[in-house]
Amino acid sequence: MLVKGTPVPRKGIRNILIIQLGDIGDVVWALPAFRAVKEFYGGARLSLLVRGGTGSLIAGDPLIDDIFEVTGGETTLFNRLQKDLLLIGALRRKGFDLVFDLRLDDRGAYMARFTGAPIRVTHYSETLSWRNRLFTHLVEPPASAEPVRGAAEQSLRIIREFGIESKDPIPRLEISEAILRRASRLLKGAGVSEGKRWITLNPFSRWRYKEWGYEKWVEIIEWLWRDYEIATVIVGAAAERERAEHIAGRCNVSVCNLTGETGLDELAGVLSLSRFHVGVDSAAPHIAAATGTPTAIIYGPSSWRDWAPLGDRHIIIAPDCECAPCHQKGCNGTGWSRCLEELGVDTVKQAVQGGIERCVIGGKAH
Repeated sequence: MLVKGTPVPRKGIRNILIIQLGDIGDVVWALPAFRAVKEFYGGARLSLLVRGGTGSLIAGDPLIDDIFEVTGGETTLFNRLQKDLLLIGALRRKGFDLVFDLRLDDRGAYMARFTGAPIRVTHYSETLSWRNRLFTHLVEPPASAEPVRGAAEQSLRIIREFGIESKDPIPRLEISEAILRRASRLLKGAGVSEGKRWITLNPFSRWRYKEWGYEKWVEIIEWLWRDYEIATVIVGAAAERERAEHIAGRCNVSVCNLTGETGLDELAGVLSLSRFHVGVDSAAPHIAAATGTPTAIIYGPSSWRDWAPLGDRHIIIAPDCECAPCHQKGCNGTGWSRCLEELGVDTVKQAVQGGIERCVIGGKAH
């Protein structure tokens, strides 16, 4: 990689901001970079700027000193600008010495510039020259980069150019005792007793073209109970509650539906207590893996090489289809993915079975 800018000093850096305005999974995958920066700069304070609602997920990490959130959903441009100005004021008052922006979006760029930090680092953009000018240091990938497994590399490749190496590229999410107690109460209130064998399942994605057939999930849930007496706890966001009820309502076995019942921090707590997680490529399996829970994840148009959790405790389920992964939003932009439509229940059962027998039936701890 190439670094455009003067060398970044190691001494004299006391206050650092890392901007990661991506989705929940992006924040989880950036955890190794957060940890590496904190360890490299020793006693420096580390702050994060993330999307609104994401901060609670990482609030329990003892390495993070402050978390700022950008707001979303404002009704007018004026409202957004007003809130951004308040946020910029709060950031400037921190007096950051160094800012890393881990993405190539507009909002992160001007937030970085307006912090007033003397050192501002991000990716080099070939198309957004105006954005490049808002930073003092630009990291440019080499022309012939070898593919590297794991999305953590997207963040690590920026900080590595400044001598900051990660000792552990696997995301690890800290869950506080308070969150674990709240998660346990939620599970108990939903009928999941301590002695009951159960797993978590998330059939939903923000993008429908990543989802597998809901009726197929009914077959999986019934198979888990019929063959193994393993109960299923469905998790997801509030907007997915109706879809979860659709699945649960068609099952001939009891299903615990916690969809929309948890905040991000409580969701992480529930996933950490689960012995196994099954679902599609979305935020939940990334969170589950980061808490130490083994996973089985269905991939279609998106690439498992880029996004699958690292390690042999995680099972990759990918369709046997020449066009997958296509990195498209469904077939020909339709929002519908033939590769997932044709992925059979027996294929998923066979993949999941090994994880179930190893992690749930075998009773191995995390």
